[in-house]
Amino acid sequence: MTQLLIRLFIRRPNSPQDSRVRAAYGNLASVVGMVCNILLCLGKFVVGTLFGSIAITADALNNLSDASSNIVSLVGFKLAAKAPDAEHPYGHARFEYLAGLVVSVTILGIGFSLLKESVVKVLHPTPVQFGWLTVAVLVVSILVKLWMSGFNRTIGRIISSETLIATAADSRNDVLSTAAVLVAAILCRVTGWDVLDGLMGVGVAVFILISGWGLVMDTLSPLLGESPSEDLVEHIEQTVMGYPGVLGVHDLMVHDYGPGHQFASIHVELPAEQDPLEAHDLIDNIERDFMKHDHLMVTIHYDPIVTSDAAVGVLRSRLTEKLRQLDPALSLHDLRIVPGKTHTNVLFDLVLPAGYAGDKVELLTQMEQFIKEQDPTYNCIIKLEQSYTAAAHK
Repeated sequence: MTQLLIRLFIRRPNSPQDSRVRAAYGNLASVVGMVCNILLCLGKFVVGTLFGSIAITADALNNLSDASSNIVSLVGFKLAAKAPDAEHPYGHARFEYLAGLVVSVTILGIGFSLLKESVVKVLHPTPVQFGWLTVAVLVVSILVKLWMSGFNRTIGRIISSETLIATAADSRNDVLSTAAVLVAAILCRVTGWDVLDGLMGVGVAVFILISGWGLVMDTLSPLLGESPSEDLVEHIEQTVMGYPGVLGVHDLMVHDYGPGHQFASIHVELPAEQDPLEAHDLIDNIERDFMKHDHLMVTIHYDPIVTSDAAVGVLRSRLTEKLRQLDPALSLHDLRIVPGKTHTNVLFDLVLPAGYAGDKVELLTQMEQFIKEQDPTYNCIIKLEQSYTAAAHK
């Protein structure tokens, strides 16, 4: 069914990196989800009202919240597809994150409302009527939600949409909550304990609140500026290191302006003895290849590394090993040895992971002492830097 819908409604389905194709995928997922959730809501609301079940009614409102989430997502995908303009040269793709945040807050609001109603039903239980129509509606709901979970997960992976992947997880959670409601209806019938209906309603409400809070955190993270994924960091660094003559990379920064709208900058180390024009041509090729193959705008800073000085190579190896012993998350770059008449300056940048909890003064003292042990004439000049990738925590 998923592949059929994609063939019917998506033009050029094999080009998800295109903003218009991405928007088409997002619109399809949102519309399908909206239709399914509205039908499920109507069916459960009618059954819950007829048989006096607060748990089924709560589950119906949960589907209604999902439908409203689909509407917000639909608007979000449409706004996110707008082309860059003078006021927003980086595009409008962050609307997708904002849509997810609105959805999450809406889910929290509905969860609190359901919790209030369910607590009243626990304190003042009313008889719950049982019918096979109830069982049929809930079983159909479970099957539909199972399909929706797979549907949203498939499309979410195709277009790398955290919003749709979260929607898939929400549908999977709905399967669990609806199954709990079905169990409650059966238990009320078997035991005659009508309070179980209210207790299950409380359980569903708590489940919605927990899910909503998790979604709030997930959607806030990229808006606040989260670390790039380790897969992306590894891909960028390994791709650059694959070009001939590249000695190393550092200072990678990735700026996220929404799905499909990322910009990166990185320092690339090349031999200082290399012809500057050749080095510049290589850097141009790397930047063009990233744009061609990954649709990622990468800006590269050229760092010349002296490879003819054996002392620099030996000291770099020793310093790297020392840092590994102190903390594997530490690293260095731009090591230089500048001889003088009375002393020799050793300069390098020491990179700390974000949120480094160690004693920086003690760290600098240990590094200066270690360098002095290599040569008493060495004068250490260290510049501390923060890493902007989570990979530095490894």
